[in-house]
Amino acid sequence: MPDRNRALITGVTGQDGSYLAELLLNKGYEVHGVVRRSSSMNRGRIDHLQHTNPNHPDGARFVLHYGDMTDSGGLNRLVKTVRPDEIYNLAAQSHVQISFDQPEYTGDADGLGTTRLLEAIRTTGLPTRFYQASTSEMFGLTPPPQSETSPFHPRSPYAAAKLYAHWMTVNYRDAQKLFACSGILFNHESPRRGENFVTRKITRGIAQILAGKTDKLRLGNLDAKRDWGHARDFVEAMWLMLRQDEPDDYVIATGVMRSVREFAEAAFSMAGLEWEKYVVVDEAYLRAADVSELRGDASKAAKRLGWKPKTTFHDLVHEMLENDLQLEGVDPSKHLRKPPAGVSTS
Repeated sequence: MPDRNRALITGVTGQDGSYLAELLLNKGYEVHGVVRRSSSMNRGRIDHLQHTNPNHPDGARFVLHYGDMTDSGGLNRLVKTVRPDEIYNLAAQSHVQISFDQPEYTGDADGLGTTRLLEAIRTTGLPTRFYQASTSEMFGLTPPPQSETSPFHPRSPYAAAKLYAHWMTVNYRDAQKLFACSGILFNHESPRRGENFVTRKITRGIAQILAGKTDKLRLGNLDAKRDWGHARDFVEAMWLMLRQDEPDDYVIATGVMRSVREFAEAAFSMAGLEWEKYVVVDEAYLRAADVSELRGDASKAAKRLGWKPKTTFHDLVHEMLENDLQLEGVDPSKHLRKPPAGVSTS
């Protein structure tokens, strides 16, 4: 097998993990993914990647391993066995609302899990470069635009656990001299987004309305404003961070903020529907402590990494809608309107 970069991705079955695996495989990497053992096979996002054949001249370039972020011994064995050049830590209990119901597990997996990986790198002495998936939720009440120098004010167990992981990454970089970077990613979506996240809930709900399966879409806070980009664009920034001469932390965002109401309005409009006729605000989906506005300043990433988002907001919504219409057996060509040419992304 020819020499090539070897990457280990935790959370490879998730939205970001699947796009990152695609990116790295296309760049010639040998990719090792970590999956949790479960009675159900939740690998739909990466099934199309499991086509590498050991008899292929390039060998088996995509390999899966069982592992869990709460198991330090298992993570240590993985790092020692795989000996990765790069580790991308994307595994997490990543749903904000669920973190209020499972705060201890969220802290263990998202916070201590990162520490376990950093310790595995330190104790093995490998020159592994480490990427930590931080989140804009760490900013919480800090007013936008939020940059790398903005103060943090987490408003959920998820955000607090991620903040702990973020500072541990910084600490291992400073104290242990590891090449460790954090990407403070703002909201990023795609057709592979989990169905319990609001953007996917909207596009899947529209598809079910058009399929005649429901006539209502229940949502929470319509006034919450977020900075939405495409996950496919954002994983490229992760890779670019580990290409630099020196490790650092970067905000990754589009710089444009829209409310949940605006997302719903855009999506329903593309489907030829009036959103007010279908959307119902349900208190069951309101958070105990919400974050009002998140808008990132990614000028540092643009300057140092040469990174900018490629996918417009409207193209993102269209792609998600098209996917969900197809999943519901609805012909997109009969219902889905493309945004008019020249639509502004701001």
